[in-house]
Amino acid sequence: MSNPVEGLPLPGYRPQSPGARAIVRAMKHHEEKLLRALDDLAEMPETDKRWLATGRTDVEKGFMSITRAIMQPARISLPGDDADD
Repeated sequence: MSNPVEGLPLPGYRPQSPGARAIVRAMKHHEEKLLRALDDLAEMPETDKRWLATGRTDVEKGFMSITRAIMQPARISLPGDDADD
């Protein structure tokens, strides 16, 4: 990984390459554009709000999955993990 940038200041997040960060930024841009389009649909009275909410949730989950695929957060250790059983 060339020129990694420090990871998020959270357990489980590793340093990221500039390329990975650029991909995530681009995905966030696409996500925001789509969410704004869904906001417009929500203003239309003929739109079924239940299905729109389901679709919005699925879009958000999809983009989160893409981000996790790129960032690859790891599992973390918890207190007591090294304790004898």
